[in-house]
Amino acid sequence: MTRGEYGVSRIKNTIPHRGALLLVDRVRRVVPGQSLTAVKAVSGNEPCYAPLGQDAAPADYAYPTSLVVESWAQSAVLLSVWEAPNPDVLAGKVELAGSINEVAFGARAYPGDVLEHRVRMVKAVDETAILAGETYVGSREVLRIGAFVVALRDVTELAPAPGRALLTV
Repeated sequence: MTRGEYGVSRIKNTIPHRGALLLVDRVRRVVPGQSLTAVKAVSGNEPCYAPLGQDAAPADYAYPTSLVVESWAQSAVLLSVWEAPNPDVLAGKVELAGSINEVAFGARAYPGDVLEHRVRMVKAVDETAILAGETYVGSREVLRIGAFVVALRDVTELAPAPGRALLTV
């Protein structure tokens, strides 16, 4: 069953990303377990453009490819957990990116562009999903991903051993 559009509220109630780390603005279409189309508007006010000075060349405003990949990956995670959302990284099942393969970059995106992420479920087994898809700006392909693995794990399985910090600096 195809479902209609969803905004930031539904997105935040599905995945834990917030603030500048949330790189999906709207889900345009979702067929749970099959496909999802989401969008992200690129704005000249984003943190990645803050270091650019007045003399920045137009090419300097190309949206970073790492952020295009992250935005697409957030769309993929949305599809993988659409029917079992968990917006809290401190409880329940959390989403872990396992691998990403067959990544190809095409056209660049710039402020004013709208990224359209198209995600397809390739296979889902237990709590692991393999997804694939593309990102477009209009008719220009910006990104193609052949396989992206998302695994759900209970947060208690990821806790550090007693007396050990999860991250050390």
